[in-house]
Amino acid sequence: MQALYHFLMYMLWGRAPGDAGVAMFRGSLFARPDGWLPAVATTAQRSRGARRGVMVIFWLGAALGTAWAQRTDFVVLDAATNTPIVDIMATTDLGGLYKFSDAAGRVSFSDAEARGAEVFLFTGLGYGERVVRAADHAGGAPIVVALEASTINLERVVVAADLTRRRDLITQLDISLRPLNNAQEVLRMVPGLFIGQHAGGGKAEQIFLRGFDIDHGTDVQLTVDGMPVNMVSHAHGQGYADLHFVIPELIERVDFGKGPYLAEKGNFTTAGWVDFRTRATLDQSTLKVEAGQYDTYRVFGAVNLLDAAKKAAGQSAYLAAEYNFSNSYFDAPQDFNRLNVVGRWNGRIGQQTHYSLTASHFTSSWNHSGQIPDRAVDSGMIGFFGSIDPTEGGETSRTNANLQTFTTTDNGGLWKHQVFWSQYRFELFSNFTFFLDDPIFGDQIRQFESRNLFGYNGSFSTHHRLLGHQADLVASVQYRHDFSEDNELAKTTNRTITREQIQYGDINEANASAYLMEHIRLGQNWHLDAGLRLEYFRNAYTDKLENNRFATANTVALLPKLNLYYNPSPTLQAYLKLGKGFHSNDTRVVVPQMGKEVLPAAYGSDLGVLWKPTPKLLIHPALWYLWLDQEFVYVGDAGVVEAGGKTRRIGADLSARYQLADRWFADVDINITQPRAVEEAEGEQFIPLAPTLTSVGGIGYVSPKGFAANIRYRYMADRPANEDNSVVAKGYLVADAQATYTAGAFTIGLHINNVFDARWKETQFNTESRLFDELLPVEEIHFTPGSPFFARMSVAFHF
Repeated sequence: MQALYHFLMYMLWGRAPGDAGVAMFRGSLFARPDGWLPAVATTAQRSRGARRGVMVIFWLGAALGTAWAQRTDFVVLDAATNTPIVDIMATTDLGGLYKFSDAAGRVSFSDAEARGAEVFLFTGLGYGERVVRAADHAGGAPIVVALEASTINLERVVVAADLTRRRDLITQLDISLRPLNNAQEVLRMVPGLFIGQHAGGGKAEQIFLRGFDIDHGTDVQLTVDGMPVNMVSHAHGQGYADLHFVIPELIERVDFGKGPYLAEKGNFTTAGWVDFRTRATLDQSTLKVEAGQYDTYRVFGAVNLLDAAKKAAGQSAYLAAEYNFSNSYFDAPQDFNRLNVVGRWNGRIGQQTHYSLTASHFTSSWNHSGQIPDRAVDSGMIGFFGSIDPTEGGETSRTNANLQTFTTTDNGGLWKHQVFWSQYRFELFSNFTFFLDDPIFGDQIRQFESRNLFGYNGSFSTHHRLLGHQADLVASVQYRHDFSEDNELAKTTNRTITREQIQYGDINEANASAYLMEHIRLGQNWHLDAGLRLEYFRNAYTDKLENNRFATANTVALLPKLNLYYNPSPTLQAYLKLGKGFHSNDTRVVVPQMGKEVLPAAYGSDLGVLWKPTPKLLIHPALWYLWLDQEFVYVGDAGVVEAGGKTRRIGADLSARYQLADRWFADVDINITQPRAVEEAEGEQFIPLAPTLTSVGGIGYVSPKGFAANIRYRYMADRPANEDNSVVAKGYLVADAQATYTAGAFTIGLHINNVFDARWKETQFNTESRLFDELLPVEEIHFTPGSPFFARMSVAFHF
C-alpha cells in the first residue's frame, strides 16, 4: 500500500501542473432585475514601495509567464465594519465564471472575462446579495462593494475549488449557526475532532482526530490569526496547545483542513490544522454576565474605542476582557480563575497597505482532581467526582503581540507580513500513579517552564499565466524561534516541597521554512494545487543537571504537496489530495539522537466529494490514508521517550448539512478509522486511545425575531486502551442544548451541558498505580469524569 502510494504521488508530481476554473451558481441570481444598486467608486493611489517589492521577484514572474494586465477591480467590504471580507463570491450575468475575494477583499476580472457582461453579482455565506452594473466601472478605479450581513441560506453555498481548497464549507456553516461558549469548544466544530479536559479547566484539552490520540496537540497545528499556539518541546509534552487565551465572542471564523496537504502549513500538521481568525473590529460594544451551577461565573466586556468617522476612514480599535471563576462539579473545589485582556488596532497606510496590531494577556490558576482509578470508585473509597490527590493543580500565563500587514500592488499582487512574540509561563502539579514509586511521600510531579517565542511570516501572492493557464502563485518564508528556560520535571510533595529534579535545562529551538504554491485553472472544470515546502530545524539543549552540558542537532526536510480538484457542475466537486508531512519531536529527544529520525515522514492521501444533491443539502464523504515512518512520543510526565514505530491509519468521513426549512438546520458527522501499528505482532497492533468511531450532530433553529436554539449530541465508541485491546476505554453519548433570545439591546441565553445527565468518562488512560494502602500495583483504567447536568445563564447588553 505504501509503495503504491509513493508511486502515485511521484507520478502525479512529475506531470505538468494545471488547474481549472469551476462553473457554478448559474442563472437564478440574475432572475431579479430589481434591487440592482451601483457601487461607489474610489480612487486607488499606487504604492511606490509595493512596486519596488514586485521587482524583487521579477525573475520568478518572467519565468512563469506574464501577469494579468487590464482588469475590472472590486473591493468587497462589510457594510457595518468597513473591513475587507474574504471569500465573497463574484460572478457575471454571462455565467460559468466565479471569483472569490482575497484577504484584502479584492476581486478582479480580466478584460476577456468581463467582456460582454452587463452586471457583476456578489454574495457570500452570512451576507446578502449585491449587484453592480458593468457601466458603473469608470477609469479603471476599483469599485467598492459593501455587503450587509444576512441570515444563512444553504442555497447560496457553492462548491468551488477556489473556495474549498482554502476553507472548509462545513465549518463555516457551523460557526455561523452555533453560539460559541469557549475557544476550546470551537475545536469541536471540526468534523471528527474530539476534545477532553482532565485538569479542572485550566490545562489544555486532550485532542482526538483521525485515529490519533493527539494528547495536547502533537499532531494538529493550531494558530490564532496566524500566530502559533502549539509549544514545541513543552514541559508537559510536544505540541502543547492551550487555546484559553482566546475570547470566544471575538472569534469571527475558523478555517481547518485534515492531513498534510497544504504547503503553507508546517510543524504539527499531521492529522490536520485549525486556524482561528478573530474580529478585526466590533459591530457593537457588549457587556455580558454569566452565572451557573457549581459556583460558576463569567464576565465579558468589549468596547469600541474609535467613533464611526474613524471607522469610515479605515481605522478601528477595541478593547475586550473576560474573567472566569468556577469550583466545578468535582468533590474537591477547583478554584478555577482565568483572566483575558485583548486590545486590537486596525488602520491603513495610504490606500494600499492595511495593518493590524493585537496585544493580549492571559493568566489562569486552578486546582484539579486528576485521573482517578476505577477500583477507587467501585470500592466506594471515593465518589465518581472524587480525587486521590486533591493538591494537584497549576497556573499559566501568556502575553502576546501580533503585528500583521498586507499591501496590494498595481498588478493585483498581495504582500503579507507578520511579526509575533509571546512570553509564556507554565507550572503544573500532577499525580498519575499516586504511591507507585514512593509509598511514603507519593508520586506528585512538577512541570515548569518559562518561554519566549517570536517569529515572522511573509508571503507574496500574484495572478499570472502558466503554460497558457490562469494561475495564482504564493511564495513565502516563515521563521519561529523558541527559548524555553528552566524547563523542569521534578518530584514534589503537596505542591510545596521539591524532593528531586528529574530533568532541568534550557531549550533553544529554531524552525525556518519556505514554500512555493501554485494554484492552476486547467480550463473549465479542473484545478490543481502543486506545492513544495522546505523545513529546517536547529535544536539545542543545555542540561543543567549535567554541568550545563550543551548539545545541538540540525535537520532538513523537503515536503511535496499535490491537490487535484474536478468540478463537473456547480453542485459537485471531486478531489484527490496527496502530501508529505512529518511527525516532529521534542528537543530532548532530538539532541541525544544526534539528529537522526528527527522528522519522521508522514504520507497522506484523501479522496473525497463535495455534493449538493438538492439546493439545501450539502454532503461531504471522504476516504483517506495516512502512513507515519515513526511515532516518537516524548512523555513529559516521566521524562522518557516512547517509540511507536511505523503506523498506518485508514478512515472514512461523512459530513452532511441540511436546511430543513427557512429557519431550521440539521447536521451530522460520522468518522470511522482503523489505526494500527505496522511492525507489531498480530493482536498487538492496536494504538492505545486512538478513536475508531465518532459522530456528532444536532438540530438548530434561528428565528427572524431574535430567538435561536439548538440541541447537539456527540458520540465516541469504545476504543482500545492498550496494544492488545485487553483494556477498553468505554465510549459515551452526551447531549448539550442552548438557546438565546435578543430583544432590542439585550440578549439572554441558556446553555446546558449533558441535558440527560449521563454518567460518562471524558478522558481515560490505562495506567499502573498504587494506592496508599495497597501492597501491589494495579493496571487499569484511570479517568476524569465528564460534566453532569450543568446549566448556565447569561445576560448581555449591546451598546
